[in-house]
Amino acid sequence: MRVLLLNQCFHPDVVSTAQHASDLAAELAAAGHEVTVIASSRAYDRPSTRFPKESRWQGVRILRLPCSGFGKGAKWRRALDFATFLASCSFRLLRLPRFDCVIAMTSPPLISLLAAVFAKVKRAELTLWIMDLNPDEAIAAGWLRASSIPGRLLTRALVYGLQRAARIVVLDKYMKQRICAKGIDGGRVDVIPPWSHNDAVAYDPTGRERFRREHGLGSRFVVMYSGNHSPCHPLTSLLHAARCLRNDAGVVFCFIGGGSEFEKVKAYAQAYRLENIVCLPYQPREAISGSLSAADLHVVAMGDPFVGIVHPCKIYNILALGIPVLYIGPTESHVTDLLGAPDFRSWAHLLQHGDTEGIVHAIRAASNARIAGGIAAATGLSTQFAQHVLARKMIATLHGAQIESNLPPTSIEGEEHVQDTSTGHRSWRVHRAPSDHISEAAEPLGPRS
Repeated sequence: MRVLLLNQCFHPDVVSTAQHASDLAAELAAAGHEVTVIASSRAYDRPSTRFPKESRWQGVRILRLPCSGFGKGAKWRRALDFATFLASCSFRLLRLPRFDCVIAMTSPPLISLLAAVFAKVKRAELTLWIMDLNPDEAIAAGWLRASSIPGRLLTRALVYGLQRAARIVVLDKYMKQRICAKGIDGGRVDVIPPWSHNDAVAYDPTGRERFRREHGLGSRFVVMYSGNHSPCHPLTSLLHAARCLRNDAGVVFCFIGGGSEFEKVKAYAQAYRLENIVCLPYQPREAISGSLSAADLHVVAMGDPFVGIVHPCKIYNILALGIPVLYIGPTESHVTDLLGAPDFRSWAHLLQHGDTEGIVHAIRAASNARIAGGIAAATGLSTQFAQHVLARKMIATLHGAQIESNLPPTSIEGEEHVQDTSTGHRSWRVHRAPSDHISEAAEPLGPRS
């Protein structure tokens, strides 16, 4: 099969969409398929870093397209970067041959529209892999009015792509609900959570000590937020908690990553002279185990309006590490579905935005408990979200029986093949676990029977 994957970010970028796109492309190439990727010539978080125009990586052909590099300092800068990349993408697609399968992700917004037009002209099967939902995200963030002309046009563009897609892959049941509310047949929507990077992430005591030593964290209790800093994941309440704990010499807050809100974290720390805040850039993939293992409490944040629009995929790596987690967000979300079980009550602290006092109390309670990494309940749950499990399901969903026939027989316990006799599409379903809140996150990989 000839496969084309479209996403602004790709290896060696370390942002989540780049890592998952890279994983899938490598899996497809390893299965014997001819994979081409179109991505930006600029690094996601460092636009001044440029990649070669064309290269090969793990059997994948990567085509890099020129675009502006204004960065994320303002919305107009991001919009221009998106627009120039989409323009380059349009011209490049005109010169490409036919592909059997086109996979479009959601960075930048409107890439799905280009993919839909290309797939229609070239008579290719289109699969949309929805990592976040736009313009819904821009509307929820207050950047765009749904009733405005741009808002209506962008919504129509999204719906057009969704209608043209043979399959739509979303990350949780809330995202599926939003897609179906746009008039899309739920039978074409598969829920497959983003996998943890279990090949690179495991609890690493040696790497933990090395990271803590290199960055002056010592033996203090480390509260860590690692990943993309965006308005979808508000950190205001966590920063207020850091301010409340400024005189507690035993607690330090470590912010790792990048994104439009990263500079605001630095500015907050500087404005209030908070010496208990450490800010570090994205860590290379080979160092992720050490950096993530350095935390005593990981933070996952979800903005109240963004349930079903974005998905906090960092939770899967945290589960794999078995390190306690502090969730700050709405009471109904994918994360609370996962962590609401009695098994996690001493390990997962679930708070809402604005509850600074509760967050401070949770941090102090976690510090007093000092639960080490590698908690069995968490690491056991994490196996449902391992790359070798979910990437395999992704391939089966993308190409049905055609690609699946090239895979070795599965030996994964608790799974069954489900084939729609009217379409020939084959999906996978994990048998329901005893606890509903866990099985809901891992089970619905196709229409329920």
